[in-house]
Amino acid sequence: MNYLAQKNITLHLFNYYGYYSGSFYPREPFISGKLLVKQVEHYTDTELRVNIAQKFVEGSAKNIRKNLMYYDSRNKDMSPFIPKIEELIGKINSTTDVQELMGIEGNIRANYYTSWNLIIDDPIDFKKRVKNPPDNPINALISFGNSLVYTTVLSEIYKTQLNPLISFLHEPGERRFSLSLDIAEIFKPLLTDRIIFALLNKGIIKKEHFDKKLNYAYLTESGRKIFLQEYDEKLKTTIKHRELKRSVSYRHLIRLECYKIIKHILGEKEYKPFQIWW
Repeated sequence: MNYLAQKNITLHLFNYYGYYSGSFYPREPFISGKLLVKQVEHYTDTELRVNIAQKFVEGSAKNIRKNLMYYDSRNKDMSPFIPKIEELIGKINSTTDVQELMGIEGNIRANYYTSWNLIIDDPIDFKKRVKNPPDNPINALISFGNSLVYTTVLSEIYKTQLNPLISFLHEPGERRFSLSLDIAEIFKPLLTDRIIFALLNKGIIKKEHFDKKLNYAYLTESGRKIFLQEYDEKLKTTIKHRELKRSVSYRHLIRLECYKIIKHILGEKEYKPFQIWW
């Protein structure tokens, strides 16, 4: 543990069932009193907080829409879902508090998850998101994938001067790095969701990769290894960044998002959330 701390390495722990248990978070190598004060101010000021929270929901929703448009172009009719999500996106900037914003975000997700019955080739009968614990293979995949995104975001926050405990969309609380939850919302459609679609539609993840004794609601060790391998490859994927004019990995996109948030909090440049452009 001391060696990890010396090397500034965050360690994320998952239990037997693939659930995120916690993190070893070494002493922060990059700290800024000025940024911390500004970050707290943006949480305590309702208008400033809602403004940032809106960006997180907007980024998530537009990336969800991008996924739907991708499958719509591949002969899977997403017309029952895209207009509704676009309507909800149009309401984001008119919200005045976080609870109202979370309600819109919940409706967007509900519509999106209904579309999965068409996106995924095999019948899945996926009705709603169930977390603790998941109640079927799809919810098991979502829970595991989202935990991986959460921990990846936390690792990237650690490499910046942001404080992971002070969030804007999710309420800061005990025993969690809530800013990771905020930023993860933007990247779940790119990472978790696209990996699930690929693994299922290509027949890589099968029924045998879920624990039969637990009603197929948990991935087996072999199933988790398959998902992790795909996830690791996804993080290494590079894309030509339109502003930087160079190739960056999906993982680096997350750190760039942290830097954009820092600039917004310090009043240097208004934050615009990451949107999938390919």
